[in-house]
Amino acid sequence: MTSSKQETQRQTILHFWKNGVRNAAKIHSLTKIPLKTIYRNLKKIEVSGDVQRKSGSGRIKKITPSASQAIGQYIRRESSISSQSIADKLEDIGVNVSRSTVSRHLTDLGYRNALPLRTPMLTPVHKQKRVEWAQKHKDDNWEMTLFSDETAFQLFRNTIRHWYRDARPVRRVPKDRSKIFAWGGFCIKGTTSLFCFKRIMDGKFYTEILEKQLPEVRSMLQGRWRLQQDNDPKHKSKIAKEFLNNKVPEVMDWPSNSPDLNPIENLWAIVKRKVELRRPKNLSELELFLKEEWENIPNSTLINLVNSMPRRCRDVIEKNGDRISY
Repeated sequence: MTSSKQETQRQTILHFWKNGVRNAAKIHSLTKIPLKTIYRNLKKIEVSGDVQRKSGSGRIKKITPSASQAIGQYIRRESSISSQSIADKLEDIGVNVSRSTVSRHLTDLGYRNALPLRTPMLTPVHKQKRVEWAQKHKDDNWEMTLFSDETAFQLFRNTIRHWYRDARPVRRVPKDRSKIFAWGGFCIKGTTSLFCFKRIMDGKFYTEILEKQLPEVRSMLQGRWRLQQDNDPKHKSKIAKEFLNNKVPEVMDWPSNSPDLNPIENLWAIVKRKVELRRPKNLSELELFLKEEWENIPNSTLINLVNSMPRRCRDVIEKNGDRISY
């Protein structure tokens, strides 16, 4: 428990005492503070009239203020340093602590150990184009937009964390993990069918997929709708441009290196996690589970993702084109 929470509990108990509520069970029912904590502090009040922690009480910390300052210096010099390396360095200055003690201390100080977020590299030109795009589209009506993309789904994914005690769980996966590609689209009214395939997509194949999916899109959006797609070369190929000019009312402009702006990326992440939890054993099961999970996406999720677009635009502008947290 943090010291601030402990202090809040102490002051709450003292408040009730001063207002005539001195029964531990009564205070517990009103505050949900643990009875053990209430009894201990009521005893303090009876003895000293206060709940303040006695100076010098409690366990002596192994990591002294000077050692804590040294740890901060180690991390500033090398942010990838391990807890064990920090413990070894502390031993050199006469502070003998374990790796786990160092880890707990860093957690108490607010540090977290994680891989850096992987994100596309954005040049100054990219950032400027992203800001210009966001300013242009921040007030758009996104309800007539079909967001689209293709992605790969790998068999035997192993990305979900599990709680465990004792031995760490093991999941056996083959060296060669096959995968299925899929194209999909969604709008505020629903999703297209998920088109799964195993071949490499080129401009011609891309137009064949769109040709099959367009009736569904027209049924959902009717009238004048627009297609969102990224700047993949096959989307910009001559054959794709000709097809889109003839068959799609409008194609959105889209900034380069901007998956964080496309809400379908969030949809892919949801589907991939749900499929992984079902543990498909072969490509047939993988494709079946993919289509089932895609079809079962709640419409509320689609609405929330579409409605996030104005906020994404504002965030890009506020961050001067840098990556946003989506």
